[in-house]
Amino acid sequence: MAAIRMLMNSLDYDGLRRALSKNPAAANEGLPFDEKNRALAHPLHRICDGVFAGMYSDDDAVKLALIFLDHGANIDGFGLIAYQDTPLMTAASLLAEQTGILYVNRGANIHHVGGGGATALHWAAWTGVEKLVGRLIRAGADIHLRCSDHNSTPLLWAVHGYKHLGGRNRRNQVDCIRMLLAAGAKKDTYNNEGKHITEFLDDGDAGLKALFQ
Repeated sequence: MAAIRMLMNSLDYDGLRRALSKNPAAANEGLPFDEKNRALAHPLHRICDGVFAGMYSDDDAVKLALIFLDHGANIDGFGLIAYQDTPLMTAASLLAEQTGILYVNRGANIHHVGGGGATALHWAAWTGVEKLVGRLIRAGADIHLRCSDHNSTPLLWAVHGYKHLGGRNRRNQVDCIRMLLAAGAKKDTYNNEGKHITEFLDDGDAGLKALFQ
């Protein structure tokens, strides 16, 4: 495992191909994040961790993921376990947008419900990765599904992500909101506390509020 992790971290693509050719089972063996975090996660998950940690770019991650997939990596990681995240969901939540699109294109389950009772579309909307949101919508992701923790739709997650930490989580959530509305997402929606979607917005969000009128 340590050797595979080192090859990933150093972006040694040829070395990784040779290692997986010799031991194809390693394409689906759990990997730690580092010496401090020894919890094991699927390689397709750990690739996304690398993007979020700034160890390599999303384009680099796509190259790594393709090598693992070409050597038999399961596109859904360790499988579709209820309320556990798949690599696609990890990509959506950790800003590995192009990697997530690759996973969708390779047949990842877009309907799986992971942590918090959310799907990849919830997370992609929350993080504001609009290209992945668009790809998930085109693939048929459920835009009306409510997560179990907050009873909230992807549209509400996008609004919450836009306002989270005073806007420090802000990326392209507004584009995500527009795409979800264009796809038929319901404007009149509340979370589990009875808070309407527009109640997350303030006077400085007049343009965004207008989308819900």
